[in-house]
Formats: sequence, C-alpha cells, structure tokens
Amino acid sequence: MLPSLAYLALCRSIQLLALLARADTAKDLEILVLRHQLIVLRRQTPRPKLEPADRALLAAISRALPRSRWSCFFVKPETLLRWHRRLVAGAWTYPHHQTGRPPLDQQVQQLIVRLARENPRWGYERIKGELQRLGVQVSATTIRTMLRQNGLDPAPRRVATTWRAFLRQQAAGIMACDFFTVDTIWLRRLYVLFFIELDTRRVHLAGVTANPDGAWVAQQARNLLLVIAERGQQLRFLVRDRSAKLTRSFDDVFRSEGGEVLVTPVQAPNANAYAECWIRTVRAECLDWPADHWARGTWSRCSGSTSSITSAIVRTERSSWNRQITGRSNRHRRGSAGPGAPP
Repeated sequence: MLPSLAYLALCRSIQLLALLARADTAKDLEILVLRHQLIVLRRQTPRPKLEPADRALLAAISRALPRSRWSCFFVKPETLLRWHRRLVAGAWTYPHHQTGRPPLDQQVQQLIVRLARENPRWGYERIKGELQRLGVQVSATTIRTMLRQNGLDPAPRRVATTWRAFLRQQAAGIMACDFFTVDTIWLRRLYVLFFIELDTRRVHLAGVTANPDGAWVAQQARNLLLVIAERGQQLRFLVRDRSAKLTRSFDDVFRSEGGEVLVTPVQAPNANAYAECWIRTVRAECLDWPADHWARGTWSRCSGSTSSITSAIVRTERSSWNRQITGRSNRHRRGSAGPGAPP
C-alpha cells in the first residue's frame, strides 16, 4: 500500500506543478471538462470501488481544502473524516504480539474429544490422568474448556442407563424363566417350565408336569445348569416373576453356582418381557388350535423347542388317555363275565 500511495502522491504533485505553470483560462476549461466527466461517471457507476491508496490520498487532500469545497468529492464528508481517522490510526499502530499460552495442538484436541466420546463415564479429571500416562501434559481447565466447546459435559453422566441398554450389554449372561399352562382335552391342567437365553433367544424346555412342587423345580434348575456347563457358559442373572411355584430351593440352586436371581416387581409382566413374548408366540402358533387339529397332527407345523413342548404335552395326554380307556375296558369285561367269573 505504501509504495502505491507514494507513487500516486508523486504523480499528483507533478500534475499540480504543471497546472501552476498554465494560464487560468486553460485551467478553468479543464476543470469544467473534468466536472462533466465526473457527472457522466456518477450516472454510470453510483458507487465506484476505491483502493486503499485512493482513500488515503483523498483523505489527505480533504484536510487541505476548506469544508465548503468538499462537494467536489463523490463521497460524503463523514466518509472523508472516517478515512482520515483510519489513516492517522494506521500511522500510530505498533506491531501486535500475541500474549498468553500458546494454542493447544490440533492432534491433542482431537484426542481429548475422542476419549470423552468413546468413554462416556470419564470426566475431565480422568481424561487428564489418561493423557499423563501417554506423556501429554494438559491442564484440567483446558480439558474442561475443550469439552464444553465441543458440546460435551465435562463431568458426566452423559448417557442414562436404561433397562434396554442394560439388557443388551449384559444379555450374554442373563436367562429368564416362567411357567405357562395347557388345559388338555380331559380338562387336566399341565404346567410347562422353560428358560430362555436373552442374547440368542435359545429356549430350554425344563419339563411338563401336573404338580410343580419345590423338589421338581429345583431338579429342573440343576438339569439346566448341567446343560449350560457342558456348553462352557456361565449364568450370571436369572429373571423370574413372583410365582409361588418357584421356591427358595429353586433360587438356591443358582446362587450356589454364583448366579443372582432377579425377582420382578408385583404385577409387572413387562419386567420379564422376553419370556412373556415367547409364551405369546407358543400359544398363537401351537396351543390355540382346536382339538381336531391335534388329532390330525397339526403340531408338526411347530419347529424347534415349540414342537418339543407340543410333543411332550401330546405324549402326556396320550398316556393319560390310554390309562383311562384301559381301565374302562377292564371294568366292562369284569361286569360282563358274571358274578362267578374269576377277577
């Protein structure tokens, strides 16, 4: 800017000396021509673009002219005064050196944000300690400021733990168990005990009985633990409801192997939602069919563990039915043989 301003000032000075040597008539004619050209240019370009050197020269000349002659400029008087103040301020401006701490390295900033996002439970003090282990020295205040600038809480809990998130994280060691009932064609009620793995949805059919007492459910729990041990798995949590059929001896079997029994709240089936949903599926797919469909073998449409349950129930019913028919036939033969017939 300074070389161009000096060159422009030199050119205007030479033109001024040339004007002093000329006659007044020629100068008046030239001024008239220049004013007319200025009017034509204003009509074509309402607001011309000025370089910084042009502003500086016009501001310097304006201080030599009286204010009554400032109408010859194509800018407002306020604009000329602002340019002059800027010219004076620029002459008295000293070089500015930035003070204070140097800015944090960009890689360190990215590392701080990454640690905070990948570890939602870490606060700025924990992040400071982890950075010191890596050999990076950053103050806790700087880390806190950096996290706030990126929209992160310096002292979390950033993520609220819900039941769904808890079950997904711990599903590998959680099982749920429950009973459901089946009313047979002879109006006999059977109880089915099952266990379901939450991570794989694998269902273990424990057994079918008409009298689920404490000894029976405890034995089914032992059988389940044997199956799990053969597969190299470990049960950490068992979710069950408050059924009276699941006695204390049933819970003690799992506690002896290091498992924890989680009892759902009162009248809260959603707390054991996986087992309840599977019961709904079994009833809709297999158990809610009419009796004539059972006689035709429609239980074969069920697959996996569901068909096992259906087959077990059908086997139980067939054996009960056969005993009743056999007993009736024997009584009928004894009655028809007469009073003297051998028993």
